[in-house]
Amino acid sequence: MSLKLLRLRTAGQCHFLPPPLLLLHLVPALLLLPPSRPALAAAATVVTHLPGFDGPLPFNLETGYVGVEEEAGAELFYYFVESERSPGTDPLLLWLTGGPRCSVIMGLAFEIGPLKFVLAPYSGGLPELVYNPYSWTKMANILLLDSPVGSGFSFARDPKGYDVGDYSSSSQVQTFLNKWFTDHPQYLSNPFYIGGDSYAGKVIPLIGQGISEGIDMRQQPVINLKGYLVGNPITDPKFDENYKIPSAHGFGIISDQIYESAVKNCKGDYVTPVNEMCVEVLHIINNLISEISIEHILYKKCDVVAPKTIDDASRRKFLLEESTQLNKPPARPTVDCFTYGYYLAYFWMNNNMTRKAIGIKEGTTSEWIQCNIGLPYTYEIPSSIPYHLNLTTRGYRALVYSGDHDLEAPFLGTQAWIRSLNFSIVDEWRAWHLSGQAAGLSLYISLFHI
Repeated sequence: MSLKLLRLRTAGQCHFLPPPLLLLHLVPALLLLPPSRPALAAAATVVTHLPGFDGPLPFNLETGYVGVEEEAGAELFYYFVESERSPGTDPLLLWLTGGPRCSVIMGLAFEIGPLKFVLAPYSGGLPELVYNPYSWTKMANILLLDSPVGSGFSFARDPKGYDVGDYSSSSQVQTFLNKWFTDHPQYLSNPFYIGGDSYAGKVIPLIGQGISEGIDMRQQPVINLKGYLVGNPITDPKFDENYKIPSAHGFGIISDQIYESAVKNCKGDYVTPVNEMCVEVLHIINNLISEISIEHILYKKCDVVAPKTIDDASRRKFLLEESTQLNKPPARPTVDCFTYGYYLAYFWMNNNMTRKAIGIKEGTTSEWIQCNIGLPYTYEIPSSIPYHLNLTTRGYRALVYSGDHDLEAPFLGTQAWIRSLNFSIVDEWRAWHLSGQAAGLSLYISLFHI
């Protein structure tokens, strides 16, 4: 029945938040109990070593596929990392990446997971990985899922299986969970949370509501759902889009005069302009915003997915590592661009040694790409706010966190839709601290007075 809002003095990307602080808002300290590990399902792979990582992995990693749509032969690929503390009792977090259709390697190697790429100039061959000491697996089991079908290594044998949307992909995630928990019953009693960022903010509350309804109907297996968390979530265009311009003004991207003209001529509606003056000023504003990185306004504006042919020497060295054919390599950013790690991920994920190590089925995904935006997807949820309200009314806890330099899902919009819930304030707007320094600001609200 409660919701926690965090504003971070960082980017709108999860890897800037020290993980233990986030999960401490969600779960109490738990007893240390040894895990039990039954025989794995046939499609699962226990991964002890990874190409590019020096030595055995210092954590338990399992990967695998779960069928979610029989007619189209759709299977979702997952990475499961056990908690490094007490996997038998620590929370279990399902993590989804936004996009839609961006690979969950984003979560594993750039946000909350125990791996990260060594950001060194790439000259062919296999990029290197190291351990991330800030991984959320320090205190939680994490199940990272390539969803919807077509993301990462998730696939469908029938091309029709890639034609999904908000509702069908959410239903497939629930099917995945039911089957995964059936194969991993030792985790059914663990506190279960759903988390993700960006566009996952649309579907996570929907998935949570589906799980909650299944619990009410005593559907098996009964999942121990406790709550959910969303980071810089896409929620409702009324808030996400309309608050971009006030945010851009607050950041100093647009002048007072331009902002005042927008307020006067657009009257607060920047999504569907109704007069020529509004259209003109929005054109000026869009041109100004296009000059910066909207994911983090202080970062360099870097290319992410524009195709570019790599040089022959790098290609030969890459192919010596038994790699797949390169058809869609991303543009090569400079090492100091925040997208450089994504560039390295492309070559690591398409290396045949990597694919063999994590158990990728042959003939299913010819080429891994970070965000598979070319496949059909139906955007069916105009607003996820009703689902947030339904879940919190049912008694589930929620954490919404935002970076204060993100213009894609601006914090002002997130704060506005949360305010529209009309919940009671339990803990007033205040600073929260890391190592004695203010790392952000938080607000704790509840449906009822506590």
